[in-house]
Amino acid sequence: MMRGEARSFAAVRKDRAADIDRWLTDLFRTAAMRPYAREGESGGKGGLPEERSPAASLGVGPVTGGPNGISGIALVAVGSLGRGELAPGSDLDLVLLHDGRDDVARIADRIWYPIWDSGIGLDHSVRTVDEAVKVAREDLKAVLGLIQARHVVGDPELTRAAREAVLAEWRADSRRRLAELRASADKRAESGGELAFLLEPDLRDARGGLRDVQAMQAVAAAWVASAPGPRVREAYELLLDIRHGLHLVTARGTDRLVLQEQDAVAGTLGLLDAEALMRRLAEAGRTVSHAFDATWRTVDRLLTGPAPRGRRPLADGVVEHGGEVVLARGVSPRTDPTLVLRAAAAAAEAGLPLAPATVSTLAAQSPPLPVPWPPEARGALVALLGAGRAAVPVWEELDQAGVLVKLIPDWERVRHRPQRNPVHRYTVDRHLIETAAGAAAFTREVSRPDLLLISALLHDVGKGWPGDHSTTGEIVARDIGTRMGLPQADVDVLATVVRHHLLLPETATRRDLDDPVTISRVAEAVGSRQVLELLSALAVADGNATGPAAWNSWKASLVSDLVRRVRSVLSGTPPAPAPALSPEQAALARHGGGAVRVHGSAVTVVAPDRPGLLWRAAGVLAAHRMAVRSASAASAGSTAVIEFVVAPEFGTPPDPATLEADLRLVLAGRLDIEQRLARRARSMRPSRVPVAPPRVTLLDDASNTASVVEVRAHDRPGLLWRIGRAFGECGLDVRAARVETLGAEAVDVFYVADRTGRPVLDEQQRMQVREHVLAALR
Repeated sequence: MMRGEARSFAAVRKDRAADIDRWLTDLFRTAAMRPYAREGESGGKGGLPEERSPAASLGVGPVTGGPNGISGIALVAVGSLGRGELAPGSDLDLVLLHDGRDDVARIADRIWYPIWDSGIGLDHSVRTVDEAVKVAREDLKAVLGLIQARHVVGDPELTRAAREAVLAEWRADSRRRLAELRASADKRAESGGELAFLLEPDLRDARGGLRDVQAMQAVAAAWVASAPGPRVREAYELLLDIRHGLHLVTARGTDRLVLQEQDAVAGTLGLLDAEALMRRLAEAGRTVSHAFDATWRTVDRLLTGPAPRGRRPLADGVVEHGGEVVLARGVSPRTDPTLVLRAAAAAAEAGLPLAPATVSTLAAQSPPLPVPWPPEARGALVALLGAGRAAVPVWEELDQAGVLVKLIPDWERVRHRPQRNPVHRYTVDRHLIETAAGAAAFTREVSRPDLLLISALLHDVGKGWPGDHSTTGEIVARDIGTRMGLPQADVDVLATVVRHHLLLPETATRRDLDDPVTISRVAEAVGSRQVLELLSALAVADGNATGPAAWNSWKASLVSDLVRRVRSVLSGTPPAPAPALSPEQAALARHGGGAVRVHGSAVTVVAPDRPGLLWRAAGVLAAHRMAVRSASAASAGSTAVIEFVVAPEFGTPPDPATLEADLRLVLAGRLDIEQRLARRARSMRPSRVPVAPPRVTLLDDASNTASVVEVRAHDRPGLLWRIGRAFGECGLDVRAARVETLGAEAVDVFYVADRTGRPVLDEQQRMQVREHVLAALR
């Protein structure tokens, strides 16, 4: 963000708050000094000069204020106006304090009605000081507002008395009230998610958002922890600026930054595009979250009593003290470049936080590691990553202090980099440490656990560079591995794992594992059993760290099957053939004319093999409002087996008996599913969010016995049916299929052959197939 833009937005907010204050002052003085209103009068429409009034467009004109010296009543601003942070679409939060005077209702009406007439949202209350204190005693929102209440006009003694009384009770009852504040923050985080990692974050309520900073300010007001420091205040101002830009773009008071507004909001802040905006937003959100966690550690320490005072050695020069990891007395990082990694590893292995002062000392005083790294430094890094989940908060501490980019300069390119894809739950850098933490569970299952952990940490490092991230990542991983002092043979293994980290899951879900070409290609790329076992463990850790759409039991079983087959090839032993049908499938096949079973989200169709079976079955599912999340089709002799994983598009799933009956009817040729799907298509509203055009690719050399067609498109009801019907119209039969839905995107691969059982080789015919499928997707 351009600093000039940031200052201008802050200045606009300040000016608007001042304008609102002047307008409210005029309204208040007119209302308080005029004892009677004419019949039908709501108190007048007070306002500011045309060019500055918040309600100028609604015809609100100026009102002359009455004399000074009004007592027994005061107008107080809370919320965003009270803090001086009023964005263009913000409501006004006002409290009218009084000493019990009997004309307060008439005065309130003469203030509230002009505000309502202006079109500005208003949250208001009328209370005595005692009433305000009583409400604050039980209402968390009320007490948070009154803690930061700001006097606007009227009797300042009333405002002072209310604020001081509320603050006194807040501090006296801090143990109970701060626990209530923490529970509220946890509930918001649970429902709102983590601002730094959300595709469409709520700037106010998500974890790391505006309300978390306001919660830290409330903790500071209780004299339990320090107020947010300069880095948090800068992050907070950025969040306010983004919300300001969002209000300008949408012309309304919204806090959710949806995808279609992100480029426009970036423009209001002088940023290049949405990716630049979201990267800055991620950094701000993580800064706030990190400080928020530190604040609550301080609260816990002060409210639950001091931790044991002894010093317990954890590693050379590193001890535990007061529930935190600190440096031993007399130890200086200046002469020990590996101390920072050793302390981090000790903290992770002990499951303790690094003390903030210790992190600051290490960041400021640690000299650069020599290149190549000494073995002790590399060992400490592996020990840190090997601690699993406990490594993540420690890694975050090092990142917040700027240590990581000094240790691994290439880290800067992936730091806070957003992944604007619903499949990914984290930014690139957070995904990498989450993957390494997940990979720690597999260190007993591989021959080189150190290479597993380092490759997990670096597998997506190429996303910081243009081009295919696997290809660029291989180059970057070679440089980093050499910098870390790995032997050349280990650097080669590391680079190969990074280059092929997607090979197993993509092959397992998009290729026919019964095709010998599939297995031989993977074995050739992997080259050794050591690399295969590393890739196998990394696939699981990577998938789990990506999100639920990227890894499930179906994909895990396919990857496991692929690894088994490739391992046999690398060992020189032909793989044992997988059973053609499971016992359950074989039992269904004995029904003869076609059998269907629906069990939860799994739908199994076993029937005599014939052209169009897959897409007709998919059409029935679509007609019943079932979205196909994955599908696997294969033939065993004259019997076809199709396994679907489905989910209802909304509401409850259909009755399994009805679904089974319709599937049997379509298998018998007695149900026209096309008419049902056409009715559904006519009733659907087109998406208002632009999506990328579909892509159809015929893959060369993927099979010797079939043509392999990959289809990528935005998922929608009946997609699989449309694709399959297009193949049928081209005279092609689907031999096998791998269908996967990643978020809102479908990645489907089909093995097709013509009526004679041969792949499509003629270039003109291949082009016709591609165009025909594309036409079906439009």
